[in-house]
Amino acid sequence: MRRIAFHVNSDKPEADAVRARLAAFARTIGLTVLDAGDDACDAVIVLGGDGTMLSAVHRFPGIPLLGLNLGSLGYLAGVEAPHFEDALRALRDDAFALSRRTAITVNGRTALNDVVFSRGTSGHAAVIALSVDGRTATRFFADGLVIATPTGSTAYSLAAGGPILLPDSKSVVITPVCPHALSSRPLVVRDDSRLAVRLVARPGAETLDIFADGEAVATIREGEEIVVEKASATVPLVELPGADPFEVLSRKLGWAGSSIR
Repeated sequence: MRRIAFHVNSDKPEADAVRARLAAFARTIGLTVLDAGDDACDAVIVLGGDGTMLSAVHRFPGIPLLGLNLGSLGYLAGVEAPHFEDALRALRDDAFALSRRTAITVNGRTALNDVVFSRGTSGHAAVIALSVDGRTATRFFADGLVIATPTGSTAYSLAAGGPILLPDSKSVVITPVCPHALSSRPLVVRDDSRLAVRLVARPGAETLDIFADGEAVATIREGEEIVVEKASATVPLVELPGADPFEVLSRKLGWAGSSIR
């Protein structure tokens, strides 16, 4: 890959200075740096955190993304500061792999991480019916529902008690948010399943707000149904040599610091 562009979270105090330094370095090693608005690039270098990566997914559909972490956790923007220059060299030398991540769609919008159904500010739990491939699965009595891809399983779904899915697992996880029944548990299904979510009539919880990767996309009312399904296109993320999802999880979640022997 020879032509790159930068996508920067300018709210990070150091982001613009890091971009300028890396752009100058990229030119010295033979890469062409294009303007951020030029879609002719071979790859986009994302400077920020996971939120910046998600915005790049929607700004540059289909273009490989390399995330350089200026945030805190950085599951998606996985390259840390000491290795920024090495990452650019790997791009120049084609010494990388593309991890093609599953995405999901709702109401015409694509999500790399998750689709969230939220009760909003009603203060009442909702009854949310779930069907899988036309078959009734269950009803959740909960504050909301998270449908997450493997990539998004370490985000809101994990915070709500869902399992971690490895990036190459062909699955999605449906996780209730604050369920009001001990029998309500996350459900893992194939990623090509057609998921239909319906709000069951309940006084005080007459609507559900729907978000795709944190962006509001729709609201459904009691009795209405909306479908979440696998997107036709994947999201290409650049992975450097030696990338190991278990190492990332260990480093980000502090597993290496466990006191268990």
